[in-house]
Amino acid sequence: MKLYLVRHATATDKVGGLIRSDGERPLTDAGKKEAQIVAMALRRLGIKADALLYSPLVRARQTAEIFAEVFALKDKLQVCDPLAPGGAAGNLYKELQQLRRANELFLFGHEPDISSLAQTLLWADPELNMSFKKAAVCRIDIADLPPTFPGQLKWFITPKIAQALTAG
Repeated sequence: MKLYLVRHATATDKVGGLIRSDGERPLTDAGKKEAQIVAMALRRLGIKADALLYSPLVRARQTAEIFAEVFALKDKLQVCDPLAPGGAAGNLYKELQQLRRANELFLFGHEPDISSLAQTLLWADPELNMSFKKAAVCRIDIADLPPTFPGQLKWFITPKIAQALTAG
């Protein structure tokens, strides 16, 4: 199974007015563009997806929606509560097991949880500093769920790398 771990794109920092809580913070215009550039770079690389699972927080949903639009997969979007901040990997594995036929899954989440998930999938030492920039994505291949062997990190793409990939 190919897992694409994605941190949400840049969101507004302000809570107030119509934005009553951290979970309601939307992407900024720059964040929307950032997500689109990364999604277009991945599409250009020939990446496919069977499903796009996202945290229930607005900024993760919006990032996933942009990817779904670029990949023409709006019908493959699915909220996934274990991707919310503080979600447990074990609960995520249960959700993913329900998608047994899926081979390529996008998972949209938050820091530090998305880094922690990557470390868990790779069976990496907790000291591994795999900090995700906003809108960064990595691909980790796993054989089964829950993983009985360490996953394999195939690549890690930041928005700057994605920009270079789409420039040519």
